[in-house]
Amino acid sequence: MKRKLNTLLLLFVSLLTLAGCSLPGLATATSDNTVAITGGITSEAQILASLVAEMIEHDTDKETTIINNLATTTINHQAMIQGDAQISAARYTGTDLTTTLGMDPVKDPAEAFDLVKNAFNERFNQTFMPSYGFDNTYIFLVRKDTAEKYNLKTVSDLADHAGELVAGVDTSWITREGDGYDGFQEEYGFSFEKILPMQIGLVYDAVAAGKMDIVLGYSTDGRIASYDLVMLEDDRHFFPPYDAAAVISNKLIKESPEIKDAVAKLAGKIDTEQMQKLNYEADNNLVEPSVVAKEFLAEHNYFEEGE
Repeated sequence: MKRKLNTLLLLFVSLLTLAGCSLPGLATATSDNTVAITGGITSEAQILASLVAEMIEHDTDKETTIINNLATTTINHQAMIQGDAQISAARYTGTDLTTTLGMDPVKDPAEAFDLVKNAFNERFNQTFMPSYGFDNTYIFLVRKDTAEKYNLKTVSDLADHAGELVAGVDTSWITREGDGYDGFQEEYGFSFEKILPMQIGLVYDAVAAGKMDIVLGYSTDGRIASYDLVMLEDDRHFFPPYDAAAVISNKLIKESPEIKDAVAKLAGKIDTEQMQKLNYEADNNLVEPSVVAKEFLAEHNYFEEGE
């Protein structure tokens, strides 16, 4: 049975990890038979962590514990490096390429995946698993009335109106190099009238309530459907691919190869539309991410042979 750390402890872990310190005893607080998996602060990251945990517990004799509320890729990565976790369930090629590895963005999905996979193996002794099957890229979102008012269908359509619009974006995106705001302005040739940093989970509520004219969200978020938001096509293909996958320490794979086999069953099983539906269940219908994951796997018989 999975043992979830309470929220206060997890926030403490996040702060310590960000500071480069491991929480004493965290890596050894569970038995050798327990695998620690990092999730995140989004419903999607928590669903993916639960999917990985459920598959491991279903297919192996291992127990799992999920560490949620680690707010950034950097914190998740540090938890892996320091041995506080052995699996990171929600990693994205585009983010790890530019943030974790410090490389330039790559627009070709296959090339980006190979670069990340090879670098993680060589530099961190970790295996970047095959994608779950969806690309959770950044996408600009507006309400229908805004889209109709300015005749917006693509990001380029914003050029004549961006000086009038207030944008809400992920805090880290404003200063991120490569595929952040500076790179965006250079690629598209315009800036917004005002751009405000926000936690990514709040942008959907903000634009739906009229507090923002446009926001930068994630393409698989279920709230896009629940708020009936319009997605603007990235017609210049500025944002690199963000194929979602799990990362597993090679040490764990060597000790328990059956874990890699269990997680590998999820490869290619969740496309963008399916991930939107799973996120919708959590964000709109308020179903616990762990329940969403369990019901999805039960529906597909845990991807047993022939399913």
